[in-house]
Amino acid sequence: MTAHARRRPLLWLVLALPALWIAWRWLATPDAYGFGHAIGDSGDWAAWLLLATLAVTPVRLAFRKSSIAVWAIRRRRDLGVASALYAAGHTLIYLVDKGAAELVLTEAAGADMLTGWLALALFIPLAATSNDVSVRALKRGWKRLHRLVYPAAILVFAHWALAAFDPTVAYIHIAILALIEGARIALQWRQSVT
Repeated sequence: MTAHARRRPLLWLVLALPALWIAWRWLATPDAYGFGHAIGDSGDWAAWLLLATLAVTPVRLAFRKSSIAVWAIRRRRDLGVASALYAAGHTLIYLVDKGAAELVLTEAAGADMLTGWLALALFIPLAATSNDVSVRALKRGWKRLHRLVYPAAILVFAHWALAAFDPTVAYIHIAILALIEGARIALQWRQSVT
């Protein structure tokens, strides 16, 4: 077993800590914490982990074989799957809060919820194929499929901005996403011309 494989359970424990914290706060202080905080915090973690996942490519392009780039590349799929799991948890909390299919379907037509549902629909095949078996089976198609992360990211942050009571924090995260993507595109362009 490689050192990377031995450390993977530790990584997943660290990735699970925010979910455990959310669950504990919700169970310990349901009146103070409640659905609203649980939905917000789970959505925040889904978005933050998505940003971390997307930042791996510019880090790899900028720092090549540095230890931080190698570490990030080896853990990119784990970060992406964790982001998808937090998004699924975010969705589950929302569904439990609504409690009725009619309410969910009524709200689904609004741009704020539709963007969230579309992002989740893109996350599902990405998370389901984030494993070595899928990489080998899909070959070059795996990379094409995983480019769906870019429209998924746009949908995630559009959902956040449209659904938030105060979209200021969402706009800040949209700017971070734009910086990450701008760096990726610039670094890829620089690499293609050298």
